[in-house]
Amino acid sequence: MPNANEDNPRALSQAQQRAVSELLRVSPVADDLARRFQEAGFSLALVGGSVRDALLGRLGNDLDFTTDARPEDVLKIVRPWADAVWEVGIAFGTVGCQKDALVDGAEQRFQVEVTTYRSEAYDRTSRKPEVSYGDSIEQDLVRRDFTVNAMAVALPEKEFIDPHGGLDDLSERALRTPGTPEESFSDDPLRMMRAARFAAQLDFEVAPEVVDAMKAMAGRIEIVSAERVRDELNKLILSAHPAKGLALLVDTGLAGHVLPELPALRLERDEHHRHKDVYDHTLIVLEQAMALETEGPDLTLRLAALLHDIGKPRTRRFEKDGRVSFHHHEVVGAKMTKKRMTALKYSNELIKDVSRLVELHLRFHGYGTGEWTDSAVRRYVRDAGPLLERLHKLTRSDCTTRNKRKATALSRAYDGLEERIARLQEQEELDSIRPDLNGNEIQEILGVGPGPVIGKAYKFLLELRLENGPMERDAAVAALKEWWAAEG
Repeated sequence: MPNANEDNPRALSQAQQRAVSELLRVSPVADDLARRFQEAGFSLALVGGSVRDALLGRLGNDLDFTTDARPEDVLKIVRPWADAVWEVGIAFGTVGCQKDALVDGAEQRFQVEVTTYRSEAYDRTSRKPEVSYGDSIEQDLVRRDFTVNAMAVALPEKEFIDPHGGLDDLSERALRTPGTPEESFSDDPLRMMRAARFAAQLDFEVAPEVVDAMKAMAGRIEIVSAERVRDELNKLILSAHPAKGLALLVDTGLAGHVLPELPALRLERDEHHRHKDVYDHTLIVLEQAMALETEGPDLTLRLAALLHDIGKPRTRRFEKDGRVSFHHHEVVGAKMTKKRMTALKYSNELIKDVSRLVELHLRFHGYGTGEWTDSAVRRYVRDAGPLLERLHKLTRSDCTTRNKRKATALSRAYDGLEERIARLQEQEELDSIRPDLNGNEIQEILGVGPGPVIGKAYKFLLELRLENGPMERDAAVAALKEWWAAEG
């Protein structure tokens, strides 16, 4: 792979070795596809994040290619070759497809995107990029977001193309733009958020001139659709170092436009943790929640950790004894969470789950030293429902005190609560608490048909079940008849 970083042969050699190894792994797919484009009279190159990840030794099975072929020509080439083809991005010059191939004797599935050389630009009011096609790979690379994503490998000859010093920046772990940052961000303001996302994903540093442009142009993010902003925010939050990316969004002013509740926390002091403000506390809670994940990144848990205290600025009160209180901030925060996530076009289900966790995150603090009744434990489990495991993690993560004795006491208290839940779950079906009599039985016992009274009776029996645990049928029937008599 010639044509790269001749001034730093050692860095090039190490990167080349990693890249060659990665490219050899995917060559059954990449080379086969490249030959088909070549036979049709077109060029094909692996590009962008795929080249970056190959150089980092972390290339996956999602492969990005660029070509001088127009989308209709790309479709003619890939349809006979791919196992599945989709055209959802064809308006932007992208054809997607799936290809199953044997790699080292094992069947692997590859997701492939082929994009025509292009350039993108926004006007001052548009929410969608205007796409125009280019005729050279150099023209295509200069329009890409960052130099580390502006490298390509021409196939099948495997010529390395790096006109903007991406390999140097990769070795320095730096994020710079191929042209001026102002031009890049004017073309697509979402790239400002991508800078924060890549900093979080790759643990790279954003170049000072890029940060300055982000600060100056933060308001331009307003023209980008909520869906694109949400998707970029998700990638950042699900990354290995989200606090780093979130801090960059706050420091540059971007968060003020896309997630204003986060920088608002910087102004507050947490009544439990006076050595840090609520903003710092929130980022620590997010990192501690991540440490408790057992099955990979959990967007619901991470969003709840990020948003759990956003109700504090609106509920702050200075008490006469000098303390600061945030009464009912969890209730206010849950409402604010719904509003912000709705504005960002999240799904109704995710909004419901995250806002519920925000609403419940303080419930444990009424547990104290374990004086909750079995009834209170049942209600805790019932109210959390399928979110119980996430609530456990969020509650534990919310302890950021430096007082080791206090932290140990809180941890032991929660251990005790989890043990009690486990014991009750062995005795009762806590995950699906319901009355000891169903609707049909209630109608039969009371001698009435369907109607509002059945709902009231069901609610009465549910409260009885939560308060006292499982009842024998005769006791439940007696309690229902007694309630009915009192109802008149």
